Amino acid sequence: MDDPNADTEWNDILRARGIIPPKEEESKEAIEDIYVEALKARKEEEASLDNKTLDELDELEDEFDDDHILLEYRKKRLEEMQKLTEQNKYGEVTQISKPDFVKEVTEASKECYVVVHLFKDYIPACKLMNQHLAQLAKEFKATKFVKIVSDQCIPNYPDRNVPTLLVYGEGDIKANIVGAVAFGGMNMTISSIRAQLANVGAVPPEQKEDGGDKKKKSIYRSEATAALSSDEDESDDDQGYY
Repeated sequence: MDDPNADTEWNDILRARGIIPPKEEESKEAIEDIYVEALKARKEEEASLDNKTLDELDELEDEFDDDHILLEYRKKRLEEMQKLTEQNKYGEVTQISKPDFVKEVTEASKECYVVVHLFKDYIPACKLMNQHLAQLAKEFKATKFVKIVSDQCIPNYPDRNVPTLLVYGEGDIKANIVGAVAFGGMNMTISSIRAQLANVGAVPPEQKEDGGDKKKKSIYRSEATAALSSDEDESDDDQGYY
C-alpha cells in the first residue's frame, strides 16, 4: 500500500480532493492553529463580557446556559458589586452619643476611615462645618462621617476649640484638627476641609479644577455663609470661638 504521507504528486492530488488525510505534520499544525484561534476567540469573548451588565449576562446565560465562563463572570460581577456596596454604605453625617463612640468610631475605623465632628449647635462655624461635611459624606460614601456634641464626647471641652475634626483609621486616631481657623474660619469651603482630610488619607485629594468649577464652589461658599448671616449677631464671646 502506498504511504499516504509520501511526498508524491499523486498523493498531493488525492489530498487536494480530500481522498486521503493531510500529512501528519500538516494535521498537527492545523490543530495548533485551531487551538490558537480558539484561545484568541475566548480572550476576545472574555474582554467583551467585562463591559456587560448583569442583565446582559443573564440574557447570554439563557442562550448559552452550558457555558461556564458566563457563570464565572456573573459571579465575579456580583462579588464586585457587593464589595462596592459594602464600601460605599454611608453617605451622610450621623449624630452619635458617648456610649456609641467605641462601636461607631473606634471599631468602625478598623474597616474604613471615620471622621468625627465635635460641635456645638449654637456656634456658626460648627453649622457651616456640618453643611460642608454633609456634602463630603454624599461624595465619599466609603468614609464614615459622624458628629457628637463636644462636651459629651470630652468633658469640659472648650467651646473655643470647636469645630474639631477627629480622624480615625485602622482602629486608632490619625489626626486631631482643632478650631475653625484650620479650615479658613467662616470662609471655610468644602475644598479646604477636604484638603485637611486628604492629608491623612480619609478622602482622595482634590484634582485641579478649571475656572468654572472654582466659580461654582465660590458661589456655594457665599450662599452657605449668607445662610448663616443671622448668626453673626451672636455675642462677642460666641464670635471668638471660630
